[in-house]
Amino acid sequence: MDLLKRLYKWVDVRIGADEVVKKELTGYLLPRNINVWYSMGSVLLVIFSLQVISGMLLLIYYVPDADKAFKSVSYIMNNVPYGWLFRLIHAVGSNMMVLVLLLHMLSVLFMGSYKSPREFNWLTGFILLTLVQGISLTGYLLPWSQLSFWATTVATNSANAIPVAGPYLVEFLRGGKLVGPPTIGRFFALHVAVIPAGIAALIAAHLFVLKRTGVSTPPFGRGDTTNQWKADSYRYEDHPGGIPFFPNYALEDLRSVFIYLAIFLAVVFYYPYLFFPKDAFLPANSLVTPAHIKPEWYFLANYQTLKLFPNELIGLSVQAVAMTFLALLPFIDRGRERHPLKRPLFLACAIGGLLLWIGLSIWGHYS
Repeated sequence: MDLLKRLYKWVDVRIGADEVVKKELTGYLLPRNINVWYSMGSVLLVIFSLQVISGMLLLIYYVPDADKAFKSVSYIMNNVPYGWLFRLIHAVGSNMMVLVLLLHMLSVLFMGSYKSPREFNWLTGFILLTLVQGISLTGYLLPWSQLSFWATTVATNSANAIPVAGPYLVEFLRGGKLVGPPTIGRFFALHVAVIPAGIAALIAAHLFVLKRTGVSTPPFGRGDTTNQWKADSYRYEDHPGGIPFFPNYALEDLRSVFIYLAIFLAVVFYYPYLFFPKDAFLPANSLVTPAHIKPEWYFLANYQTLKLFPNELIGLSVQAVAMTFLALLPFIDRGRERHPLKRPLFLACAIGGLLLWIGLSIWGHYS
């Protein structure tokens, strides 16, 4: 213990560690009524770290080649020591990352934390959601199974509905007219290099704007739930008399992380094939089309929406309008009130939209 203190003192003399700890940890104050939903960001950082680590370990044995990809995944699952564990951690983790990110954005939505001056927080988070869905989609093809091959064929074919540029976009994504060897190379590059770099950059940007604006005060448990910020001047939202991040809220973050890990490992060890339909265990065959190919659960609403319209372009346009509206929400909802119960129109629209998304997802699953 004495050695650690001496080492800390040595570091402190050279870089001012005490000042950094006071400013960023013990001296960083949060609202006293902060709740567990604020921990979702820390949970997401843990999930992303696990995805990077497990993905790097899988890269040791995975071969991004149409003739060898499925065999290499089978080898990882059956012959590499603990290969099955890291493969399941990576596959289940991708689904859990989307789920936790959706919960995080819903909490921001219902607590009104997207409102001015936090438009950049919302926009960077929204783009992160898009990139996470993109990295999940590109990773879906890499095992080169029947499921991944035909799901990618259906997903990329949707771009054909875009006037003029559609066919060129499909060919660009696939590297040819059909899903084939060039496609796996392109998706592999996107999955392991391009999109992860984009996600890391967006996480840094998201944390930067969060640090500059300060943590928003929850709209619950206090008298005034309006936003007092004025658009003509910059103001950092500090919380004098609040609780220190470390150790007070750091322990709350840690508890949320351990609860997540308990749920996550329960799925990995007891329900490992929850996200693996039977076609995920068959090698890709371009000559045999499976009877029922459906996308991952978070794309089911999009899938069902396309089926509701006689023209795919209309379905894509409806989804584009909905996503654009959601992305620009902070610029549309300019009211200062943040408490959801004091915003009945917002509450009705938000709950209605959420129920519609869930309903379309269930319909898409059983259709």
